[in-house]
This record gives sequence, C-alpha cells and structure tokens, in this order.
Amino acid sequence: MSESLKVAPLKIAELGNPVLRAPAASIDHIHDPAIQKLIDDLIDTAIKTNGVGIAAPQVFQSLQLFIVASRPNLRYLHAPTMKPTPMINPQLVALSDEKVSGWEGCLSVPGICGQVARSREIEIRYTDRHGKSQQKVFTDFVARIIQHEFDHINGKVFLDRVESTFDLMSDAEYHTQIVCG
Repeated sequence: MSESLKVAPLKIAELGNPVLRAPAASIDHIHDPAIQKLIDDLIDTAIKTNGVGIAAPQVFQSLQLFIVASRPNLRYLHAPTMKPTPMINPQLVALSDEKVSGWEGCLSVPGICGQVARSREIEIRYTDRHGKSQQKVFTDFVARIIQHEFDHINGKVFLDRVESTFDLMSDAEYHTQIVCG
C-alpha cells in the first residue's frame, strides 16, 4: 500500500469554528517544508474526502492557500478533471458580470448544499508551490470552485451567499432530486 493511502485525511473544521470566519494570513515562505507538507496534505485530504477544493482554514490553518481539484464525483457528476492545483496568496483580478447559479456543498458544512450565484468567469493571480507567479482565467465550474475557496481564506462560507433558505437542501435530498433526478 502506498504511503498516501495509509495516512488519514486532515481533520476538517466545521461551521461554527472561528477559524472559518477569520481572514487568513498571507504566506511569506512558500518553500518552507511545513508549507510544502500542508500543500501535499490538502491535496490528499481533498481527494480522500471527495472534495473538489479545500482551503487551509478548513484544516485549522489560517493561511492564504487553497487547492482546486476538480473531478467528477457523486455530487458533481459532470465536473471537469484537472490536476490538483495549489493557489497561494491568491488575488481575484477580475470577475465577470455574468452570474450563474449552481449547487454548492462544503466539507466544512456537512449535510447541506445550496444554490449560489457566482461569476461565470474569473481571472486570478496566485503563486504556485514553486514560488512562481501565475495569472489565469477560469470559467464555469472551476471558476465556481475558486470563488468558493477564495471565500474561505476571507472568512466566508457558501451559506453567506445563499439568497434564500429556500435555496438550501440536505445532501440526501440533493442526491435524490438533482444528481439522480
């Protein structure tokens, strides 16, 4: 068995924990072995928990770091597949005026999902795990993931963006109505 399969995913902070509501600190020393290990642990945790993204505050690390790891799973059957991408000290450069509503869930808000309007296209600047500056445009589902994770490093959760409680449902009902519908 490979070493990564033996390691349990990191513990996830759940709604109500203050770490989820605090703005995260920027990362100054990207090459620090503790930061590189955190990146690997976040990727591993996202994969093992079927998350399509995860932010450092969700694992009790109030740092401006998140992973985008889009791939099809039981909640998002049509998600595009992409290599897990760490984004350090990200800045949203541009958000399209065009908004698209879509269902979101969160590892830190278990059992609930909700309709959230997000910009269809975004441009983001971030530092990769090798210390190189990147600036890219993303659309649709991946843009949604990035905006969701960006919220986490700014002390927000998707529930803050739901317009009405009528736009919430349990994961079980979501799976019955939306996924299997």
